[in-house]
Amino acid sequence: MKFHPRIWAGTALSLLMASSQSGAMSISNEFAASPNLMRTQDMLVQADCLEGETTEACALRLRQGAPAEQVPAPVPEAPPAPEAPVTPSPEAPAADKPAPEAPAAEPAPVPVPSDQPPAEQPAAEQPAPEAPAAVPAPAPSDQPPAEQPAAEPPVPETPATEPVQPAGDQSQSGEKPADPNAAPVLDSQKEAPATEGSSQPGQAGDKAAQPAPPLDQAPPPATDAAATEGAQPAEIQPVTVEKGTRVERAPDQDMRRRERPEGVDVVREIGDRIIIQINNQVIVESNDRPRMIRGAREVYYEDLPRGRTRETIVRENGTQIVTIRSRYGDVIRRSRITPDGREYVLVYVDELNYDQVGEWRDPGLDLGPIHLTIPVTEYILVAANVEDADAYYEFLEKPPIERVQRLYSIDEVKRSARVRDIARRVDLDTLTFEFGSAEIPQSEVVKLEGVAKAMERLLEKNPAETFLIEGHTDAVGSDLDNLALSDRRAEAVAEALTNSFAIPPENLVPQGYGEQYLKVNTEEANRQNRRVAVRRITPLVAPVAAAK
Repeated sequence: MKFHPRIWAGTALSLLMASSQSGAMSISNEFAASPNLMRTQDMLVQADCLEGETTEACALRLRQGAPAEQVPAPVPEAPPAPEAPVTPSPEAPAADKPAPEAPAAEPAPVPVPSDQPPAEQPAAEQPAPEAPAAVPAPAPSDQPPAEQPAAEPPVPETPATEPVQPAGDQSQSGEKPADPNAAPVLDSQKEAPATEGSSQPGQAGDKAAQPAPPLDQAPPPATDAAATEGAQPAEIQPVTVEKGTRVERAPDQDMRRRERPEGVDVVREIGDRIIIQINNQVIVESNDRPRMIRGAREVYYEDLPRGRTRETIVRENGTQIVTIRSRYGDVIRRSRITPDGREYVLVYVDELNYDQVGEWRDPGLDLGPIHLTIPVTEYILVAANVEDADAYYEFLEKPPIERVQRLYSIDEVKRSARVRDIARRVDLDTLTFEFGSAEIPQSEVVKLEGVAKAMERLLEKNPAETFLIEGHTDAVGSDLDNLALSDRRAEAVAEALTNSFAIPPENLVPQGYGEQYLKVNTEEANRQNRRVAVRRITPLVAPVAAAK
């Protein structure tokens, strides 16, 4: 029996429509669950095709309509979604989904930056999934603030170069430090960072210091007389002219109980040294009487008005060393009186003005910042570079580098870097100390011969010369311990100059500065910082007419 093609198609169509409801449900579920049914679906959906519609067009139309029904299935099954890459339909809604997510991500960057500063790590985790859309915008906005702290290290580098600025100024006058880590040449410039620390910006500190211009930018004076022309006292009375009351007891040698100006505090006692603090400055004090009276034939003391004392040391040859100290123990007058009655003034201060000061004040504050207008080699003589011993004499004989405004006490010169800087300096860097020791081996004493002979020649011309012996250490160790150690070393050099080369003790003033004035700007152990220096400070403390 033969069937007509139309009858066969009609029968198939009726059978399919009879089961279309259950079949459609089954096909729909199975299609979502198993992509292997796609071929079966292609065959069955031909029954739903329109007249004149090709099979491919029919299948494509039905596929495009199916995703609308399948959307809810992929939404809850977000994890399985990537497991069905075959179906292009989920990709289309995925492209639609970022659209609503994008506006949600746009407001997110607003709170995200506020959350990122306290916790930078979570912020770094969020950009990973959102990198294509939202992260690129906030990331660059967050990175600059992170780079600014990285850019801040260069900011501390500029202050680090500012201490070298003095060297830059000095280079204009032929002063080129060989070591890039070299500290400023002038001690008063080494104190600049400490004063700038009070004001946060270093430039503000500089501006605060610059209103006081340099006192004299002219070339250095040619002689001591020219340097001290405006500082000469009108009249000098003999050191013994004032009547005193002789006392059997020596003045209180316990420096801890000594009367001190206002604002001066005792910080610590280290052996026979006392560490005091004046404002922000820490200073070591020692008693020079044992060194002065050694070998004396007689020593006696007198009380003077206004709490002052007068000490008289009589040497074996009859020479008298007379010293007047203020009520604070500062040396304000010192003279050598020879057996023939001639007086040589080593130290002279206007006592009336000195006594009126109730608290310590750095006299350098009255002076403008100093500018070195000469090469460093004319300001500092380095012993290691000396080839001819006469160089010490020729150097120490040179006058100060600027005019002296007034005469200062010994303690004022010791404590004020600005005042000390007026006098030229000899660095005895050839002298070596054992680590932590102030003892000078006999092999090292010989290295003092050159400077000792220079002192001897100068004293022959003017017995009133005064030499400051500075002790310095490197930055290794305690600040206070280094202060005491440097002071003992300075005193050891003074003792060696007296004992081995017969330089009178009254012409030598030792003082330690610890690690305050480094020659090489480093915190590490450095031999160049462990040094002793010598300055001829006579024009700062004594009138030119030293003999009366």
